[in-house]
Amino acid sequence: MTNALNRIRVGSAPDSWGVWFPDDPQQVPWERFLDEVSEAGYSWIELGPYGYLPTDPARLTDEVDRRGLKVSAGTVFTALHRGPDVWDATWEHVSQVAELTRAMGARHLVVIPSFWRDDKTAALIEPPELTVRQWAYLTKGMERLGHEVKERFGLDIVVHPHADTHIDTEEHVERFLDSTDGELVGLCLDTGHYAYCGGDNVKLIQTYGERIGYLHLKQVDPEILADVVKNEIPFGPAVQRGVMCEPPAGVPALEPVLAAAQNLGVELFAIVEQDMYPCPPDKPLPIATRTRTFLRSCGA
Repeated sequence: MTNALNRIRVGSAPDSWGVWFPDDPQQVPWERFLDEVSEAGYSWIELGPYGYLPTDPARLTDEVDRRGLKVSAGTVFTALHRGPDVWDATWEHVSQVAELTRAMGARHLVVIPSFWRDDKTAALIEPPELTVRQWAYLTKGMERLGHEVKERFGLDIVVHPHADTHIDTEEHVERFLDSTDGELVGLCLDTGHYAYCGGDNVKLIQTYGERIGYLHLKQVDPEILADVVKNEIPFGPAVQRGVMCEPPAGVPALEPVLAAAQNLGVELFAIVEQDMYPCPPDKPLPIATRTRTFLRSCGA
């Protein structure tokens, strides 16, 4: 299968080093992340939470260049389902991240919907289901965001379905895609989150292939996931239990997912993101190295 996946560009992200926040004493320093992601054999990275890596473009360019790295995307969280009142604050944050993303030569902005749980305590802060009006706010807001980001920064937004957000299950993802303009809003398919929420990754790629603009690669431990679903365990505590596992030990099988993505006939980034917050500082590098070896064996 070697060289079969010639349209797939593999990278990794701070998330695979246990980084969820711009600054947290439980996380590895950014210098160590950059050193180790390069050592593990990756050449592409994402920015991660804004402020974790240096935000001065000249300094960050120097840091990534001397490690042989390039940036594929930035990431933002949004709560556009809350309506027009949140637009100004959302745009202020998005502009910061988009400006740095563009300066680093990347072309994508990964947009994650806000959690309906508190990201530190996992306490419920909103209903898991949106009203009809909130769905309209979400879809129209994302289209506006896609338009503005393209016009002002030349970037494509790719919306990331995520556990414990309003875009999670197959039903919600399809509703979102059917309700948004593909010229303005692409999809970042996270294989682990979609499987976590019961979705079929290959089916989604085959059905909505023209909307797939970006991939995140991760796997779910099916035994831990079954317990998580049975006991309604929030995503954060589920991660601490190891629900996101090292490939190829979990689901979905990545070989057919990558093959389906290759068959789309377009170049795609496939960024490894194994959620491990928090984790011991020496844990990520060996996993990242083995994962890179595994992906090479798949032809990526």
